[in-house]
Amino acid sequence: MASRAIGWRAIAVLLMALAGPAAAQQGVAPAPGSARAAAPLDLAGVWVSVVTEDWRWRMTTPPRGDVLGIPVNAEGQKVAETWDYARDMAAGNQCKAFGAGGIMRMPTRLRIGWQDDNTLKVETDAGQQTRLFHFDRAVPAGPRSLQGHSVAEWVDVYGGGRAGRGGRGGGGGPAEPPAYGTGSLRVVTANLRDGYLRKNGVPYSQNAVVTEYYDRVPGPDNAQWLIVKTTVNDPTYLAQPYLSSAHFMREPDASKWRPSACEVDPPLVPTKSDVR
Repeated sequence: MASRAIGWRAIAVLLMALAGPAAAQQGVAPAPGSARAAAPLDLAGVWVSVVTEDWRWRMTTPPRGDVLGIPVNAEGQKVAETWDYARDMAAGNQCKAFGAGGIMRMPTRLRIGWQDDNTLKVETDAGQQTRLFHFDRAVPAGPRSLQGHSVAEWVDVYGGGRAGRGGRGGGGGPAEPPAYGTGSLRVVTANLRDGYLRKNGVPYSQNAVVTEYYDRVPGPDNAQWLIVKTTVNDPTYLAQPYLSSAHFMREPDASKWRPSACEVDPPLVPTKSDVR
C-alpha cells in the first residue's frame, strides 16, 4: 500500500511539473508598473467588424476617383483618379489598402492580446496584418512599413489626463483590468509606407500620421463593443484631417477566425448616378 501511494504521488508530481509552465504562463500577473498592469480596460479577445454605415466604400471596391467623404486636396484627387486596378494587381500592391491608415475600416476580425507587458498586439484575419502598439517609447521605429511604428498610452478621456503609461506610480495597478473603464487607449502611428484610405486607391503618403482611440463599451443583449476612432493627418494628399470610426463586437472565441491574404475585388462599374 505504501509503495502504491508513493507511486501515485510521483505521478501527480510529474503531471504538475509538466503542466506547471503552461499554468504559470496562463496565470502570470503583469509586472508592476507595466502598461498591462496599468490598463484601465480589457481589450483582449477576438472582435468582428460591424458594418452598419458606408457599406459601398467598405464592403466593395468603389469606382476609380470616388473620394466622397474623404477631404483630399488637388494632388490627392489626381492620384485617386489615376489609380488602376489591373496595374496594382500586377505590381503586387493588394496590401496597400490594409495599412494602418485604412485597415480598421476594412471588414475584418481583430485578435488582440499582450505580446509582452508593454506591447499590445493587434492581428487582422483580413490581409493577415500585425500591429504592435508600444507603450515603451524607447523601442526603435525600424524601417518604414504598412503598419508603421505605433506609440500607445492609456488616457483618461473623461478627466482629460493620462490613465497611465507604463504604470500608476509604484502600485502596479490591478492584476486584471476591468472589462469597461473610464480610460481609453490612444495610439499614434507614423513611419509608414504610402497606402490607401480606400480600396480604390484614395492615397495617403509616407508622411501621414494616424491617431486612434480605442474604447470598449457595453452594447445591447450583453454584447461587448470596441469603438475605434481614427484621424489621419497627411498634408501631402489631404486638405484637412480625415476622421472616421469603426465598430467591432466581441466574439466568444476564435472559432470564426479566418486568416486570408490581402484581397481587393475589382472596382464597381460606375452608373449614371455616380456621374457628378
